[in-house]
Amino acid sequence: MLRRLAVVGVGLLGGSVAKVARGHGLAREIVGVGRDERRLRPALDDGTLDRVTTDLAAGVRDADLIVLAVPVLAIETLLPAVWRAAADDAVLTDVGSAKRAIVEAAQRLAAGRAVAFVGSHPMAGSERSGFEVARPDLFKGATVIVTPGETSPPAAVKMVTTFWEGAGAGRVVLLDADTHDRAVAAISHVPHLVAYALMDGVARFQPAALDVAARGFRDTTRIAASESTMWEEIFLANRDALRAGLRDFERALADLVRLVEAGDPVALRAALDRIKAHREGLA
Repeated sequence: MLRRLAVVGVGLLGGSVAKVARGHGLAREIVGVGRDERRLRPALDDGTLDRVTTDLAAGVRDADLIVLAVPVLAIETLLPAVWRAAADDAVLTDVGSAKRAIVEAAQRLAAGRAVAFVGSHPMAGSERSGFEVARPDLFKGATVIVTPGETSPPAAVKMVTTFWEGAGAGRVVLLDADTHDRAVAAISHVPHLVAYALMDGVARFQPAALDVAARGFRDTTRIAASESTMWEEIFLANRDALRAGLRDFERALADLVRLVEAGDPVALRAALDRIKAHREGLA
């Protein structure tokens, strides 16, 4: 059990980290850090947090584990201040969905002071945001990707891995930051951008059709209702891998367009069956 857990950013992910830590007994004390104490108050009032503060240094001081659960670009911005305030034996992790810049920033900071940082990314979330939708079971059965850097001590990697296992993760996978960023571009960032484009395409082509949209369309585009500020940051933070993934998506879409335009049912069915087999192969 951790003596003290500090969660910086108590929204959907940070709030869920705090809730599961409370419910599973992963920490004796849980401190929430945010910019607005009024927004932290509900997590204090319902017993999720033991203490809240808007003072970053005070909030992370003496914590065994510090979880940075703010938007991805803010993680990189906050790292130097957290680094200065953290205890010598503290372990820092985060929940950002783009890792290269964050891990590189941590490695630069480690050259000046040997604080342990181990990146992590739980593959769990929602199109909704805020503490009010945080859940203690958000990570149950989820895959969590842990992204150690060259300066990450093995003991710190073990602590972060053990924490996510204790939080209910079904699988913890270790990847380097670049491999992580390409993987999540393919299975998360490209699909989110495509969902936004699909909604925009329908609004341009036949906006009245949205009045009769059924479950299939709603399921396909659900993630287009995600918080735009968060996804703006993710798209920009991982733009190199996102751009590469989008090029392959454009080629795949162009191939299907050509088959539809050619009017060849045999060739079109073969392509759809090939793609269907890939989808059925998902675990």
